[in-house]
Amino acid sequence: MEQYIVLLRGINVGGQKKIKMVDLKTVLEDRGFDAVKTYIQSGNLVLSCTETDPNTVKKCIETIIVDNFGFVVPVFILTPRELQLVYNNNPFLERINDGTLEANKMYFTLLAEKPKPQAVNNINSVSNPPEEFVVKDNVVYLYAAQGYGKTKLNNTFFEKKLACEATTRNYNTINKLLKLSGLRK
Repeated sequence: MEQYIVLLRGINVGGQKKIKMVDLKTVLEDRGFDAVKTYIQSGNLVLSCTETDPNTVKKCIETIIVDNFGFVVPVFILTPRELQLVYNNNPFLERINDGTLEANKMYFTLLAEKPKPQAVNNINSVSNPPEEFVVKDNVVYLYAAQGYGKTKLNNTFFEKKLACEATTRNYNTINKLLKLSGLRK
């Protein structure tokens, strides 16, 4: 069995694309997924299945959502080790650990693909103090000093500037998903 972390983009936000996690869990289990665990209502799951290709799992879950809930939802799939790597590569981690930065203002924007170098160069020229961000591979690490609700450097901003789909999770959600996967206590 392979274990995956599944992130759904843009569900249960502002009354749009409503999916009850308990219903999604049931549907996924009915379709052969095992050990399905959900975390909060914003589309965070940990599950297992026999499929070893993450892209096949992604397409399967996208189809299940369309068939059962009636709308398209971008799905992001990571293995627990990949999510641990995302966490470990956080350039702000040392400052969070030493208390210089607050963990509750740390966000991870996961990109569907690695952005083009020119797009990264263009976005790196954006300055919005006191916010800070770093693009590494297919993740944008954002420290939203005034809170995510006030920043202009949100998921939509990064999707437009980097020309790829994205989904954002906060520090606590990333940690909780790692715990649910068994990689962290």
